[in-house]
Amino acid sequence: MTRLPQRQLRAPARTGADPAAVPGTAREAAVWPGHTKGSAAYRKILAGLAFAGVATFAQLYSTQAVLPMMAVELQVSAAEAALTISLATVGLAATVLPWSFLADRIGRVRAMMWGISAATVLGLLVPLAASFPMLLGLRMLEGMALGGIPAIAIAYLNEEVNKAHAALAAGTYVAGTTLGGLAGRLVAGFVGELWGWRAATAAVSVLAAAAAVLFLLLVPPARGFTAAAASGFRGALRTLAGHSRNPRLLALYIQAFLLMGGFVAVYNYLGFRLAGEPFNLPATAISLIFLAYLSGTVTSRWAGGLTARFGRRTVSIAGTLLMVAGLALTLTHLLVLILLGLLLFTGGFFAAHSIGAGWTGGIATSGRAQAASLYNLAYYLGSSVIGWAGGLVFQSLGWTALALTVIGLAGTTAVITAVVHPPRTMAIAAAGGARPR
Repeated sequence: MTRLPQRQLRAPARTGADPAAVPGTAREAAVWPGHTKGSAAYRKILAGLAFAGVATFAQLYSTQAVLPMMAVELQVSAAEAALTISLATVGLAATVLPWSFLADRIGRVRAMMWGISAATVLGLLVPLAASFPMLLGLRMLEGMALGGIPAIAIAYLNEEVNKAHAALAAGTYVAGTTLGGLAGRLVAGFVGELWGWRAATAAVSVLAAAAAVLFLLLVPPARGFTAAAASGFRGALRTLAGHSRNPRLLALYIQAFLLMGGFVAVYNYLGFRLAGEPFNLPATAISLIFLAYLSGTVTSRWAGGLTARFGRRTVSIAGTLLMVAGLALTLTHLLVLILLGLLLFTGGFFAAHSIGAGWTGGIATSGRAQAASLYNLAYYLGSSVIGWAGGLVFQSLGWTALALTVIGLAGTTAVITAVVHPPRTMAIAAAGGARPR
């Protein structure tokens, strides 16, 4: 095999265009092995995407910590207040596919830059909403702008990071998103207690704007990206249809829908439970429950590392069962056990999610941005539908019924994962001795 000249492996030369959006040649992308763990570019990618996660998830869930406060001030029910979350995630779900096709044409980093910038502007308008319907409309538009981040970030990782480190990199990215979600909720909770929910959402938007700037400064130019030729509507449908016929990808999409829906439902309505009898906790104290996200920061990285030893299937099922065990503890009336259960539940969710998010790029050999977008479509549809419907269960039947419902969803997910994805030994045999994806 002829050795390629060293110059072909370098980043594309700077022109008047944004270097992050300038694709390499098709030949360069084909031979580009990806940045390896420990390199300066690898660290910049993870740091930049971590700030993208802060900018995205701090804004997306900025109202969650102040839902009880909003319900009182705006004179709406718990389920109606939760629409500020659900409609934002509906907007995101509706646009992940269009954003993925746009990213195939203009570049991953440029698409993420457009999305973050638009979302930040809309986020600054949210506290100025004059009515509840206007608030919901702005939140939905904000979610639509944020649709350009999650799936594209995973596609960017799979193209720019060496395959040997892709699972760990995806886990690290998900860990960064947990910090973003945590930061947004904590800021909103503390500011909201002092000055109300409008000040809370404004503070989160300022935080997101700062994170967006750091993302743009840190993330390096793409080297594994090649701009896709426009394939038209029929070509797009063929790509999506191919992914939807893959049973392993379908299993991941079902996992995303059920687990994320149950996860958001728990966090949406646990605050209402703790604000009522017999706990009567203030808003500031309730916002501290989001510190449980730190367990997800740890487990999402652990999960990525454990796949090398146990395989993605085993780690994903273990994370789902940890969710079930943690949620069972919240059925008690002891605050310390509820909080411990929330830690386990959150850690289990992010372990399973980090595996699922990174696995799509491993299974899909083409159209990776679309495969990741379908995962995120299912993920945020679950957040929207189950996150809202859980409020109907909670209002009618109480916390026990909601917790048991989410336990049922997690159990269903574990069974589907066990059945559809082959065990590690089978995967090795099928691959002729190669390590399973």
